[in-house]
Amino acid sequence: MNTISETDFQFKNQTSFYRGKVRDVYGLGKYVLMIATDRISAFDVVLPRPIPYKGQVLNQIAARNLEATRDIVPNWLIAVPDPNAALGIKCDTFPVEMVVRGYLAGHAWREYKAGRRQVCGVTLPEGLKENDKLPHPIITPTTKAHEGHDQDISREEILSSGLVQEEKYLMLEKYALALFEKGTQMARENGLILVDTKYEFGEVGDTIYLIDEIHTPDSSRYFYLDKYEENQAAGLPQKQLSKEFVREWLIENGFQGQDGQKVPEMTDEKIEEISNRYIELYEKFTGEKFKKKPSENILKRVHDNVEKFLKKL
Repeated sequence: MNTISETDFQFKNQTSFYRGKVRDVYGLGKYVLMIATDRISAFDVVLPRPIPYKGQVLNQIAARNLEATRDIVPNWLIAVPDPNAALGIKCDTFPVEMVVRGYLAGHAWREYKAGRRQVCGVTLPEGLKENDKLPHPIITPTTKAHEGHDQDISREEILSSGLVQEEKYLMLEKYALALFEKGTQMARENGLILVDTKYEFGEVGDTIYLIDEIHTPDSSRYFYLDKYEENQAAGLPQKQLSKEFVREWLIENGFQGQDGQKVPEMTDEKIEEISNRYIELYEKFTGEKFKKKPSENILKRVHDNVEKFLKKL
């Protein structure tokens, strides 16, 4: 299967290039082009093999959700010239990620299980079980690291350190909670529960924009709605549509991104399983059949589609 491990394009008027964990980002003057590769990361480590169609899934879900939330906050997206590409407004990025949690899962659960009752300055009630619904959605921000691990940080630490001005930070919180409410509604309409997610924001002048991706399986965690109550009552794991199953597989095989740990072998079968789970989320979330775009020469397809669009700008 022809996948995108990385790109190395040269576009007219290109001013910069940055390779993120998953996306390759091209600066084009006042615009930014993001190529959603098929790389997959976990514990802030890029795993050694790409996942077929993963980039297409992420890009198309993100674009759909960005369009659906423009009434809440302006966003960076202008166009999707290719299933793996998105072009939008170049913003100055706020140096924090806004993580919103509606349920006790993932990192928050691991902290809670270890006996800690505060996450990012937010106090959690006693007596919760894994995957329980929280009394109300909470914001647990992280720093935004270009390399290495993002770090938990509290609202108080963000404001006292001057990372973000208070007035703007309070707007980020307001937008994040409103986006989470909208994402929850959209997920429920398709039989899913939006468990937690992260949002990134930037600004141009005095205008705040939602940037990057939104409500994708890389940035969000979903449960199936129909079995949630039954599984919780019985103390059973929740079936997840997210990247958490990849993290769990890595943990079971002794890898959590720490020094000296080795990524377990990613067999062809494991690659296919992960790819199928991403496609499953797309179909479940959108209610539409996933259309696999031609991948015989995927790099040429992406390059040519982007070039064709840029000529129209």
